[in-house]
Amino acid sequence: MVGRDRELSRLLSRVADLATGRGAAVLVEGEPGIGKTTLVRAARAAARSKGLRVLSGSGDELGQLLPLLPLLEALPVDEETLRLLRGETSLGGDPTAAAAERLLALVDQLCARGPVLLTLDDLQWADSGTVMVWRQLTKLVDQLPLLLIATMRPVPAREDLLVLSRQRGLTRMPVGPLPDTAVGELVRALVGAEPGAELLGLAEGAAGNPLYVKELVEALGRGATLPGSLFAAIENRLGFLSEHARHVLRAAALLGVEFTANDLSTVLGQRVADLVPVLDEARSAGVVEESGDGLSFRHPMVRTALYEGMSATVRAAWHADVAKALAAVGAPVERIARQLLVAAEDGWTVDWLVANADALIGHAPSAAADLLRRVMSRPGERPAVLAHQLADALYRVGEAAEAEQVAEAALDTAVDAEHLVRLHATLAQCRVITGNSARSLDELARALRRPGLTGRVRARLLALTARTQWDLGESCEAERAASAVLDEPEPDLWATGWALHVRSLALLHRGQLDAALPLLDRALRTARSDTSLADLRLLLQINYAITLAELDRTAQAHAAVLELVAQADEVGNLVRLAQAQCALGQLLHDTGRWDEALVAVDLLAEDLKNPIVSCCDHGIAALIHLHRGHTAAAQEHLDAVQAHADHPVHLVSLAQSLAHEQAGRLDEALAVLAAGTADDVLPEIVRLAVAVGDNATAARTTGLVAELAADSVVPHRVAAHAYCAGLVAGDGERLLLAAQGYREAGRPLPRAKALEAAAIAFVHSGQSSSARAAATRCLDLYAELGADRQLARAQSGLRALGIRRGPHVKHRRAKVGWESLTPAEATIAALVVKGLSNPQIAEQLFVSRRTVTTHVSHILAKLGVRTRTDIAREASLRRLASG
Repeated sequence: MVGRDRELSRLLSRVADLATGRGAAVLVEGEPGIGKTTLVRAARAAARSKGLRVLSGSGDELGQLLPLLPLLEALPVDEETLRLLRGETSLGGDPTAAAAERLLALVDQLCARGPVLLTLDDLQWADSGTVMVWRQLTKLVDQLPLLLIATMRPVPAREDLLVLSRQRGLTRMPVGPLPDTAVGELVRALVGAEPGAELLGLAEGAAGNPLYVKELVEALGRGATLPGSLFAAIENRLGFLSEHARHVLRAAALLGVEFTANDLSTVLGQRVADLVPVLDEARSAGVVEESGDGLSFRHPMVRTALYEGMSATVRAAWHADVAKALAAVGAPVERIARQLLVAAEDGWTVDWLVANADALIGHAPSAAADLLRRVMSRPGERPAVLAHQLADALYRVGEAAEAEQVAEAALDTAVDAEHLVRLHATLAQCRVITGNSARSLDELARALRRPGLTGRVRARLLALTARTQWDLGESCEAERAASAVLDEPEPDLWATGWALHVRSLALLHRGQLDAALPLLDRALRTARSDTSLADLRLLLQINYAITLAELDRTAQAHAAVLELVAQADEVGNLVRLAQAQCALGQLLHDTGRWDEALVAVDLLAEDLKNPIVSCCDHGIAALIHLHRGHTAAAQEHLDAVQAHADHPVHLVSLAQSLAHEQAGRLDEALAVLAAGTADDVLPEIVRLAVAVGDNATAARTTGLVAELAADSVVPHRVAAHAYCAGLVAGDGERLLLAAQGYREAGRPLPRAKALEAAAIAFVHSGQSSSARAAATRCLDLYAELGADRQLARAQSGLRALGIRRGPHVKHRRAKVGWESLTPAEATIAALVVKGLSNPQIAEQLFVSRRTVTTHVSHILAKLGVRTRTDIAREASLRRLASG
């Protein structure tokens, strides 16, 4: 490899590191023909020579709307993942997201068996799902024996590739033109002798592009006319092939850079045996080469030259014929769609979409939306079902406004009642996003007045009405509509499930937690009986887990939310996964497992969260950081929620209030919470009101807390009433009762606050021994939580009152080293030492792979090491040191 010593050395150094278990991610960038692929081939060869596993794939210009194709080509994917991606399973959720998670887990498992080199050529042609997975893999190279090498051209420019190129831990390696000396050396190697000045002068016209230099020299060797560009040089090479060979290769170009002999046989209607001589001719001419289980063009530009050498009209017509040929042999819908996306449209395309659009939407909604949009935009009558399919596809790719327009227009012509229900369901989803839900009520009312509705259709329309009314805040009307669904003589499972969901929400809204729980149970049983309710089932599980937590049944709530996270992760329902992680984060925060809470709320990328979830997650993180004295980190989270200021979330209000309080602005701290009604906000209002002497607010809010606690057996509600009443009265005994109630509820932070208030009250009443005992327990709790800011503040305040720390106050936790690991991290570290992969650990601990990955990153940082092997080595040294 001439003139690439520096770049080659860098890649080979990464391969050498990989052999020792150290991963890395490299992005090789440069223009076509500059030598990117040659460098990567050298790296692959070096890895194979060391006995490392090598996997490779490539992007394809024809496959940009089809998800994960390059990775499916590269990885040994099982049939279940392929079925999932094709939408052939009934798990619900997003098939692409679910398949992406399986691919990430697969790479993790492969790395557990030994170092892996994974390469991907032409990343600029990869679909957005592949780029997203590549970004996630890049985050794993600091803890897996995984070397990622991708090649990319500078154009087309894409936002997701720009984000990837800025990914922390990724090394960018630009490959520029060869210098003149290297060009001369390359020419010398190609001709096998010292080149003359004229030849060197001609080679200089290649602008340092090694592929162009080779084509120039070889064209001269064939006695051809000197090509004026790289593209012309490639066309020159193709001109020496027989006409039959060029015809076969043009057909291959329709299939992409890579193709199989069987596909070529299908497209051309010829036996594979008849194609062998032609393919041998193309291989001898340096046009195609072996690639995995098939063939590929030697360089993507060869395929481009053949493809663009055909007229656009011929190409489009031939793509349509290829699609029909593939359909005739039962090819998967995504491969047929790949051809139709660039084919001339005809009646066959419309018929194919009527039969296959639903399957294509499940697998590749972007491709489906593109095809359906083109078909629907043409003049002439189209089957009514295509309008709903287009609206559904548009909604799934995030084009809610256009989806709403399509579905709305289709309502006027909908004849089939089932299509009508589907259109209304899509409209309801779109309008939640576009803010037009109110318009749905009139349309649903008109639909319900249509004559001849079956009980099933009527029940579904009523269920949609109930959901829409709930979204608009019309809780009483929503509950009435939901009850009407259940009164219908023929309500199906779908309508029943959604009706029970709305009724349970109404009970939760009124604070009737005990009454809501059996209704949620019934709704869950209904949802589990119908695969079309997979999303509702996850939503119900979220509400069920939250209700258990609100009832202080924390062990059950924790088990329920972990099961929910695993299920949402498995089916790729990222909306519900984000909500589940948020619920988990809040539960862990409330129960004092703050390190795990920070992992839970930081696990998913921000763009996967809706505004409410994002605000909740940032609120939890800000609160924890403020309690620990990490003011700058807390402020970053508070700044992040400013974009969602129109979505008030009580956790954010609590964090903003605490920030004001820590800055000495107590009046502002109280003002932020003034309108709050959440269980954990009201006691804070009382505490701050007492602190600033606002007795009226303290008394009024204590009354509200008393109403919540009336006839309640929920420990934290009873404790909150005792806490507020104790603060107002300065009653230490009552505050101790509050602390005991919070202990039963499993909520250490409010327990610590109640003990702190009790200690102060006992000081004022002259009960010094009781004050000291309460203070000691209070400080212990702050220390266990790692609430350093609260600990320092409480110590200072209590010391000023003459209370010294008792003899048994626990030490603060270490920040680095083995002693700094949380219980969850210590457990995972022990399993890493045993050689388990992240998916294996996740399965054993009943948590998600993402959670384990995040914990491993924290373990590496706390131990100051780089790889999983280093963790095992450090554990061994620790055992030796301890004797």
